[in-house]
Amino acid sequence: MEKEKLNSTSSGYMGLLLVFVFLIAGILTLVNFNNQLFGVILGPVFLILTGFMAAGFLVINPNESSVLTLFGAYKGTLKNNGFYWLNPFFVKKKVSLRARNFNSELLKVNDKLGNPIMIGIVLVWKVEDTFKAAFQVDDYLRFVEIQSESAVRKLAGHYAYDNFDDEQSEITLRGGGEEVNHVLEKELSERLHIAGINVIEARIAHLAYSSEIAQAMLKRQQATAVIAARTKIVEGAVSMVEMALNKLSDRKIVELDDERKAVMVSNLLVVLCSDKDASPVVNAGSIY
Repeated sequence: MEKEKLNSTSSGYMGLLLVFVFLIAGILTLVNFNNQLFGVILGPVFLILTGFMAAGFLVINPNESSVLTLFGAYKGTLKNNGFYWLNPFFVKKKVSLRARNFNSELLKVNDKLGNPIMIGIVLVWKVEDTFKAAFQVDDYLRFVEIQSESAVRKLAGHYAYDNFDDEQSEITLRGGGEEVNHVLEKELSERLHIAGINVIEARIAHLAYSSEIAQAMLKRQQATAVIAARTKIVEGAVSMVEMALNKLSDRKIVELDDERKAVMVSNLLVVLCSDKDASPVVNAGSIY
């Protein structure tokens, strides 16, 4: 298999000088020898050569390249910016070497657990091997789009959106962060290598549940947050009740039997765990 090779060619300014020479020679020949066979034949020949040579000029801008073929054979790639003159029979195909952004459309895919999710990525890439980009694939721009979509679908199938249903999963799409992005970047690099493309960066830009389950998942997340908050409240309340009972006992402020302790614990837990302010009832008589 052929590889990319750099082509060295003539300066465009020398070619431009020759074009002017042939042009002037053709005009002078037609003017001075228009009534002679020599002038009638040689004048048009000079002008035809002028037009033929003019087809060989090529300008390469910074971070651009031109892939050159001659009658179907690959002759090399021009990467250095400048003004050149080439064989006019060369077929020239411009290939940009600039870094490009690809912002994928939102894809509806299923995660590892089968939940429908919406996911989109941002890919930064550039052409590294012009031979592969020009000849290994039919259209390298379209190739990037299709392979990116395929890589995203594969990534989503390997990880769950979060660990609500898969608590053993340490890495999820939502919480994986740089590790998930690294897996995506590696997958895209392997897929796009055939087209001579270097993946600079790839990361998830959008991630959400699909609309049909988004509302249910939102309620689930809210319920999980409420349960977590209540758990912390109960843990704190139990510690405070235990501390209150120990302080009363240590300082011998009041002697409470098991029944009164149970009532006190119940009242304190209601006050401490309630999400509304408690309304105490003041007993002006004996507690018994």
